[in-house]
Amino acid sequence: MNHSIRLRHALAAGAVALGTLASTAHAKTFVYVSNADSEDISAFQLDDGNGTLTPIQTLHVGGTAMPMALSPDHHHLYAGLRSKPYRVLSLAINPLDGQLIPLGSAPLPESMAYLSVDNTGRYLFGASYGGNMLSASHIDATGIARDAYQTFPTGPMAHAIRSAPDNRYVFASVLGSDVWLRFKFDASTGELTQDAAPGYRLPANSGPRHFVFSADGKRVYLIDELDGKLHVLAFDQSTDTVKPIQTVSIVPPDFGTRKPWGADLHLTPDGRFLYTSERTSSTLNGFSVEAHSGKLTRIGTWATETQPRGFDIDPSGHYLFAVGQLSNHLSAYRIDPASGALKASGQYETGKNPNWVTTVKFD
Repeated sequence: MNHSIRLRHALAAGAVALGTLASTAHAKTFVYVSNADSEDISAFQLDDGNGTLTPIQTLHVGGTAMPMALSPDHHHLYAGLRSKPYRVLSLAINPLDGQLIPLGSAPLPESMAYLSVDNTGRYLFGASYGGNMLSASHIDATGIARDAYQTFPTGPMAHAIRSAPDNRYVFASVLGSDVWLRFKFDASTGELTQDAAPGYRLPANSGPRHFVFSADGKRVYLIDELDGKLHVLAFDQSTDTVKPIQTVSIVPPDFGTRKPWGADLHLTPDGRFLYTSERTSSTLNGFSVEAHSGKLTRIGTWATETQPRGFDIDPSGHYLFAVGQLSNHLSAYRIDPASGALKASGQYETGKNPNWVTTVKFD
């Protein structure tokens, strides 16, 4: 089936689904896991009442599926394939049943470790760990990502790229250079212009990896891969600049002298709790967030799947889902709304080498 036919089918399915949803009060939440070695994406539906997941689809993608990015309207999912030929798949999400519908694919200039979509939903950004570069691609009116129109060389091992809450700047972490780069972004044209100096410079050999902005746009939380640290940065929304206010450890208290291997981090939607994954100890580590300052206080450590590269929190903030690259399973946890403590609610088989989790909710 060619791209135009698939697109017509997807749009028709979406229209039917949206019409059906308009007449029902039942919200639906879906969880997607990309599996690198089995070259597929596992899809599940969440029962918000008891936290259980039901498998609904295994979509074979024909390549090493790793980073995924969700469109701001939640109707499209973009998956990066890190085996040659490097490309991004554009997938429509049917809001009625969670099924992923392939719309098309486009080349990527390199193997991308991270993908994100800007706040308008019109641009896709990529960071290449092996290619030491960043890229920007247009997303057309039908939600299909196109070829990259702009690339930037970086220092070694670019790892993540995201737009700021106001969409005026784009930031990127570069693990091998210990920097957080800053680009002015023109959302009307998609043009990125790199600042001469980094937006933030980290200590040598820290290895900045992933980062998130708080919902109110006042803080940035940045996790290191190499030194087991998590940085809290105050974000000035008038100038899109940062200053450090706190650094905490992400490793468990009994970690000892092992080598840290930080991976991912996520905030709950209400901003009250933040969680990180650490691969050497195969743990999730949780922190409470002080409302005024944004500073962190450790609340607990929980054993999880072996080598947890990725995890996500559902949009309601009730559940956390973590996958283990070496366990080939996903674990679901209920988040205690008062303390932030995690309580296991189920374990589910995924494909091989699961590494990225994305959740979406349709009200």
